Amino acid sequence: MGRRSRGAAGDEIGMAEALISAGLQPELATLLEQMPHKVVEVEPRRPFRDPGVERSEVFFVHSGILSKYKSDGSGRRQIIALRFAGDGILPHDTPADYGIQAIVRSKVAVGQRKDFDPIVDAHPELARFFWKLTERHASIGYEWLLNCGRRDSTARVAHLLCETAERSGVDPTQGSLLNPFTQQQIADITGQTSVNVNRVFADLERQGLIRRDGREIVFEDWSEIRRVASFNSTYLQ
Repeated sequence: MGRRSRGAAGDEIGMAEALISAGLQPELATLLEQMPHKVVEVEPRRPFRDPGVERSEVFFVHSGILSKYKSDGSGRRQIIALRFAGDGILPHDTPADYGIQAIVRSKVAVGQRKDFDPIVDAHPELARFFWKLTERHASIGYEWLLNCGRRDSTARVAHLLCETAERSGVDPTQGSLLNPFTQQQIADITGQTSVNVNRVFADLERQGLIRRDGREIVFEDWSEIRRVASFNSTYLQ
């Protein structure tokens, strides 16, 4: 292809490295990295954490992608958020109303709230830092709500591809994206059927917006697919 591809799952990233790149002071990032924790491998075929249970853990994604999901009364699943390498999931005061499942095979650092909270309590700048990250994830959630509520099926998938490229650090004008999602996962994110997702991908190719080679996606016209998706990356900052 002549252009380097990159997996959306991302390379494995150290906790301190990710926190520093997100704007945290190095000494505070080191404190969190030294917090007692274990690194576990999470397979995508079954839930990592079920909804409705106490959530006294803090999670940090070293590699791969985690999803948060909810299900309706008939068991149909909606993926409501993604966490890429460098992202975290904070503890809950009440039982979490969402489950956690990996999109691809992932490595996740798991710590306990009893170790995490005293570090944050002793350093108010950490609380401000995590509040800013929480605001960022809220902005992503608002964009997803707009995506599923108002955009058409083509724009929904195009928007997800644009966001995934941006959050993965892919330069869409120079490299290709290694699509981490199954068609069913894309359907669960964008609120449609996997059959319709397949039609959308074919339509994006017919329009000359993307080219697929297996799981690799080349953005043939980045400006145009952004327009189709109504994608503006400022909400990711």
